[in-house]
Amino acid sequence: MTDAATTAPHLGPAVQDLHTAGITACRGAFTPQWADAMREDVETAFAEARGRKDGAVGRGPHRYYVEIHPEQLRGFVDLVDHPWVRAVSEAVLGPDYRIVELGFDIPLAGAVNQPWHRDFPMPDVTRDERRLTSLAFNLTAVDTREDMGPFEIAPGTQWDDDARFGHRMFPPRDAYPRYEELAERKYPRRGDISARSALTVHRGTANRSSDSRPVLVLGVDAPGAGNDAQHDMAVTREYWASLPGRVRAHLHCPVVEKLTPIVQKHTIEGLVMGDA
Repeated sequence: MTDAATTAPHLGPAVQDLHTAGITACRGAFTPQWADAMREDVETAFAEARGRKDGAVGRGPHRYYVEIHPEQLRGFVDLVDHPWVRAVSEAVLGPDYRIVELGFDIPLAGAVNQPWHRDFPMPDVTRDERRLTSLAFNLTAVDTREDMGPFEIAPGTQWDDDARFGHRMFPPRDAYPRYEELAERKYPRRGDISARSALTVHRGTANRSSDSRPVLVLGVDAPGAGNDAQHDMAVTREYWASLPGRVRAHLHCPVVEKLTPIVQKHTIEGLVMGDA
C-alpha cells in the first residue's frame, strides 16, 4: 500500500486533474492480491443480491449496480483509510468529508454501450462557484482489456451546463459527436484507484468478451451535498467499535444491531435500455 510520504507529492496534480479533466488516478495503490480478495467479496455480494427482489438494479442490458454494507468488504478500512483517498477527499471536499456510498458496477458479457451521462444533476454550488461536492473512487476487480467494455469519459465535461440535458443528466444526441471526440478509454489494472467527479460525462462501453468487469464504487461527499439520501449502507455496533477513529469521523451511516439486505434506491432510469 502507498504510504503518506509518497502521497503528498501526487496530491497537487490529482486535485488539478479533478478540476480540469474531471478524473485522476493512483496507480498500484494496492496489490493485485488485495484486488482479488475484493473481487471475491463483490461476487459473493452480487450472487446474494441477484437472488432477491430489488437486490440489484439494472444500469443497461447485462449491466448491474449493487450497494453493499462496509462489513461485506474485507478491505473497507484499507480503502477508506488509504492516504491518497483521505488526502484527495479532504483537499477537494474539505476536512469534514463524508463517506456515503459503497457499491459496485458489473458489466457482464453482452453489456451494450450506455448513453453518455453524468450520475446526478449538477448542484447549484458547482454551477455558481465551480466547487465540486462529491467524488467517486473506483477500483477495478480485473485487469481491463479492450474487449471488456472499458469505461469511457469525456474530460472537462464536469462543468457542462446545458438546459437540454435530459433529467439534467443526459446530453442531447446532437452533442454526442463532441463527447466522442473528447472521449478517453480507461484501462485500469488490479490495485489501481481512480477518483472522478460523477458530473464528468461518461459511459460504459460494450462488453464483447466472455468475462465480467466488476468495479467497486466508493462515494464521498462534502457536507450538505445530499447524496447520502440515495444510499442505505449501515454498520453493526461491533463493527463500528472496531473502526479507527479517523474512519468513524467520516462514516455517516446508521449504526444498527443487525444488518438488513439493501433495497437498491440509486436507480438511473435513462440507463436501463442502454444506448438504444
